[in-house]
Formats: sequence, structure tokens, C-alpha cells
Amino acid sequence: MNTGACDDLDAVTSAAREVGAWVHVDGAFGLWAAADPTTRHLVAGIEAADSWACDGHKWLNVPYDSGFVFCAHPDIHVNAMEYTAPYLTGQVAGRAFGGGDFVPESSRRAHGFAAWAALRALGRSGVADLIDRFCALARHAALLLDRFEGVQVVNEVVLNQVLVRVGDAELTNSVERLVQSDGVSWLGATTCRGERLLRISVSNWSTTERDVELTVDAIARARAAALGGHSA
Repeated sequence: MNTGACDDLDAVTSAAREVGAWVHVDGAFGLWAAADPTTRHLVAGIEAADSWACDGHKWLNVPYDSGFVFCAHPDIHVNAMEYTAPYLTGQVAGRAFGGGDFVPESSRRAHGFAAWAALRALGRSGVADLIDRFCALARHAALLLDRFEGVQVVNEVVLNQVLVRVGDAELTNSVERLVQSDGVSWLGATTCRGERLLRISVSNWSTTERDVELTVDAIARARAAALGGHSA
């Protein structure tokens, strides 16, 4: 989640199969790499997993509750999720599985509608273009940030995530607050391998190169302001 890095899924699934382990892929936003020909290689081997999960709210810009879970084994999926009661219609041996057998809720609103509408509007090529554009904008941000003295991009930018070192934890938290209050864009801070860093996640469909440039300027401006009152 922090870096956007993808594991070697071919190696992981092969090793898991040797010991009879279940392979679950937490694809949060990374699973969407499979939709873009330029990033598909990052998730090579994903088809060999037993289950997958990913979010819709990042790349598709749909509500937070529009997540996706897939399982390659329907019987196991049902055993984990179904519930029975003598008063429920159709709870008899040999019955066909119903929608309620695959989810934890017995009643809910149509979470999938927003995701369906987004996918329907974008189409296959639209989703691929969205992913490709977000990744390109993240690389653009990384290139610009590395030009500032005292600022360093610490991850390999392979998707839409950029981790930025701007100083120690106190300075980083100050820069985070100043950027957020500036109002140009919104980004947060994170802790990765024990280090406090800024985390840029390019995920809004309307983001442009100019927005990225304004955000980089905002980070530089915030860091300069924070250093004015920061004790090294």
C-alpha cells in the first residue's frame, strides 16, 4: 500500500502450492495493474491465486464501500459466508447458491451499481487509460520532487504511489499539515520501515500535470516554512 510494489506472484504461488497453502492477493489498488497493458507484467501469475481483493474507490473514484472480492473456489466461499435458519426460504439440500450465500450481509443496498456504472462508462480502454495516466503523473511528481535539495523519493514508482522523504518525523508531520491547510491538494504522511514519509497517491480522475506541479510547489513551500520553525 505504501510503495505500490508488487511481489513476484509466480514465485509466491509456486512456493505456496508446494506446501498446500492458500494464496490470497491483497490487490487494494495494485490489482488494477492487470487492466493496463503497460503495467500488466507487474501482476503476472495472479491467475494462479485462490482469492483476490481490491478496491474501487481509488482508481474508479467510486464510494468506499464499492470493493471487490473474488474466490476461485465457490464451495469454500459459500462455507465461509452462508448462514442457515429453518425459516429461510430455500434452505434445503441440493439447492442452488443464491447471492446471499457469498456475502456477510443478508440485506444491503446495491454497492455494485456505482462500480458497474463507472466501468460501463469508461470501458476497457478507458480503465487502461486511467491507470496509465495516473502512473505517468506519479512518475512526473517523482521527477520534479527529486530536483529539490533535501527532498528524496524513496520508492521505485511503478504505479501511482510516491513516497517522499522531506526530513525527520517532526518536520514531515509539519509539512503534511501545511500542505493540507494550503488547499492546493491533499496528501498524507505514512510510516514505512520505521521512517516518517509523505505519501502521494495519484487517484483522482481529474488530476492533470499542472495539478502535480502545483502540489510539488506546495510541498517545497511547506517544507521551507516548516524549516523556519524546526529545530534540526
